[in-house]
Amino acid sequence: METKQRTEGKHISSWMIFLLAASCGLIVANLYYAQTLIGPISADTGLSAAAAGLIVTLTQIGYVLGLLFIVPLSDIIENRRLAVISLIVVVAALIGAIFAPNAPLFLIASLFIGLGSVVAQILVPYATYLASEEQRGRVVGNVMSGLLLGIMFARPVASFIASFWGWKTVFLLSAIVIALLTVLLSRVLPERKPSPAINYSKLLLSLITLLRQTPILRRRAIYQACLFAAFSLFWTTVPLRLIDEFGMSQQGIALFALAGVGGAVAAPIAGRLADKGLTRLLTGLAMLIAALSFGLAYLFQNNSTTALALLVVVAILLDMAVSGNLVLGQRAIYSLGSETRGRLNGLFMSIFFIGGAIGSSLGGWSYVHGGWNFTTLLGIALPLVALLYYFTEKRALART
Repeated sequence: METKQRTEGKHISSWMIFLLAASCGLIVANLYYAQTLIGPISADTGLSAAAAGLIVTLTQIGYVLGLLFIVPLSDIIENRRLAVISLIVVVAALIGAIFAPNAPLFLIASLFIGLGSVVAQILVPYATYLASEEQRGRVVGNVMSGLLLGIMFARPVASFIASFWGWKTVFLLSAIVIALLTVLLSRVLPERKPSPAINYSKLLLSLITLLRQTPILRRRAIYQACLFAAFSLFWTTVPLRLIDEFGMSQQGIALFALAGVGGAVAAPIAGRLADKGLTRLLTGLAMLIAALSFGLAYLFQNNSTTALALLVVVAILLDMAVSGNLVLGQRAIYSLGSETRGRLNGLFMSIFFIGGAIGSSLGGWSYVHGGWNFTTLLGIALPLVALLYYFTEKRALART
């Protein structure tokens, strides 16, 4: 309690915001490197084409497990130590993946890469402990910008590096960077010792209680799950469209993926506007933008240069909607109470991450059975479902 009282309400420095933002981006990128490297990884590890998707799936499963079982620990364990231990797991798993002699060992390493990478979701709420109430939206927005940039840059960066030096170089460079980051964070992060009122087993059981008794958490998680499902649907299928309709190479797809980076600018803007009481308005706007972006993709389905340019616009608009709404959601749940932020964040992230997994699955299925036409219709429907639910929101819930 003593440490919390020393840090809560202080003004966080620009240097610390930058460090936390960069850390989150570098850490979470480990979840996405393999998405564009499935082919060469499968060839080297002897994984069959049918089972290649397990590379990404097990990483995501590890992440969800970490969200549910590790992130809540930040409410009872000193946060800096927890972050450092988790990062050591990431480094060990990355090295294990490089030297894995067969597919089963590589898949086990992938699971632990995802498990340890949840430290990003320990650092985001940690940043709010160092910020005053007036800073909270801006701080969350800036830190989440770093995280989102990590997500968006991971795929194209991995593709470019692997095209010159192979996929193992991607994992090796990441292991070196994360190891250096671990040393830096262990030295510069201030301690944050929570005052645990319950043990770990009761802490996990409290997740059910928190979900049941916190309507803002349920609502914001469902909003983001729908939007992240649309996001995942798009990024799962758009590479297939770029290959089928525009004949793009892997490097061309990597360049296209860079377009989505522009959408990350919405995160800090959304945070600042949320600090001014515009959360409810911006939430509805994010859903409308997401639906309209897919509508644009539906209307222009030929293989002309204009259609490709509009597809870039769609990528930027969709990423803006998803990243902006993510910051709005996190700011809202972080306002519910300091003692439960770790658990609230773990629940929020795991629910919307499940939405992303559903969107990825729907994307592969819809593109095979109905092509781009059916896929874009599903993309329109997902944010509209969130919008319908949004219209049931009472203003009392939106004040945060």
